[in-house]
Amino acid sequence: MAQEKKASGVEWRINVEDGSSKILVQEAGLAARAWLGLKGLVLKVGKFLQKAYDVGANDPRKAVHGLKVGMALTVVSLFYYMRPLYEGVGGNAMWAIMTVVVVFENTVGATISKSLNRVFGTCLAALLAFSVHWVACKAGEKFEPWIVGASVFLLASATTFSRFIPSVKQLFDYGAMIFILTFSLVAFSGYRVDELFELAHQRLATIIIGTSLCILVSMLIWPIWAGQELFALINGNMDKLANSLEGYVAEYFNPDDSNKNLLAYKCILNSKASEESMANFARWEPAHGCFSFKHPWKQYPKIGAAMRSCAYCIEALGSCIDSENQAPEFIKKHLSTACLRVSSTSSSVIRELAEIIKSMKRSSNVDFFIEEMNIAVEELQEALKSLSKLPNPPESKNTETAASVAIETVPLVEVMPAVTFASLMIEISARIKGIVKAVKELAKVAEFKVAVENKCKENQPNNGLVVQGLRKDEEAMKVLQRV
Repeated sequence: MAQEKKASGVEWRINVEDGSSKILVQEAGLAARAWLGLKGLVLKVGKFLQKAYDVGANDPRKAVHGLKVGMALTVVSLFYYMRPLYEGVGGNAMWAIMTVVVVFENTVGATISKSLNRVFGTCLAALLAFSVHWVACKAGEKFEPWIVGASVFLLASATTFSRFIPSVKQLFDYGAMIFILTFSLVAFSGYRVDELFELAHQRLATIIIGTSLCILVSMLIWPIWAGQELFALINGNMDKLANSLEGYVAEYFNPDDSNKNLLAYKCILNSKASEESMANFARWEPAHGCFSFKHPWKQYPKIGAAMRSCAYCIEALGSCIDSENQAPEFIKKHLSTACLRVSSTSSSVIRELAEIIKSMKRSSNVDFFIEEMNIAVEELQEALKSLSKLPNPPESKNTETAASVAIETVPLVEVMPAVTFASLMIEISARIKGIVKAVKELAKVAEFKVAVENKCKENQPNNGLVVQGLRKDEEAMKVLQRV
């Protein structure tokens, strides 16, 4: 007899004289598989719990939101446990529980938006359904089904089409869906239910109770305002944009000095949906903090769009860095000073704009930073024009004629990456002006106050000297005009 072990290493077989085989220790194989399966399940559960802990540790507000929803459901469940409350709503307490589940959102604005949409959609649908029911009853039993069916078809079709209109979709999409649902239920129920008005009144009361409870809990217990979230998102994205711009330029010319997060700008490219949803929800919120009820939340997505326009150019800078065809070092050295200056001044403008939004105060320093950026762009343009007169480096084989050999001798494919990189820097500075325009419009509409003291950032090299120099130039021009 010869023993054989299966490839799996779990079952053992023995061959007998008649050519058949028998399985030995089959029970042990099943137990091993069961143990491995149980072990894998425990590992997956452990990983899931670790991820859940990380989510709660990174943002404790998410855990608090779960507790707030549980609290709201516990309070609304009293309508089931307390007999007077249960009889008061006619046994329709389930609608209050359903309302809490579907309208309670993470932010105050989202909760208010869905709550008001649900209440107004239900009221309007119930009113129209009662009107249709009254007309159908007056028309007689023969025409009643036709009138109800035609009204449901027309109103459901028109309301569904209205959800494709951008303005309706942004603010009343949920309300339109509730309108269709409620109108259909009430209209068809009126054909079979006698006490239709009493039934609709009880359900509307429970919906109002549920929505009111959600709004109060979301506003009074550790509120998360959509407006503040949008405000922080725009400020954070501006800092990321400035860091990525400086990081890519440093990576291209001085790879050893690059210590910025190069990929931070990708958050800006992916934040369009968040900015638009937060802006829509913020419009429903009452005055809170330093934001009034009529704060121009529509302006923030415009600022985000202008930042994305710059972020796309920064993404193009990465392709220049990763290109297989790189310009000679002497060309990079010729453009490095001007490009680094454009990067520094452009980042200063972006950070100053972020400070304006954060402090909600107008600053005149941004005009000086823009002028400094324009001067740096002009220097870069002059450096590009002087490329045609740039001699080859002295490392050439024929050093006697190296100074007279122009850059035209360098293949165009080697020059283009550096020229493209410099052109993108000029384009970025032009698109930054779009951010400036959007921020100034926000400051005008929101009536930002003028800062008492406009001091330049100490961490920006030579900014104070540049601003002082520009002021001195202006004073000198005024003196010359007087003379």
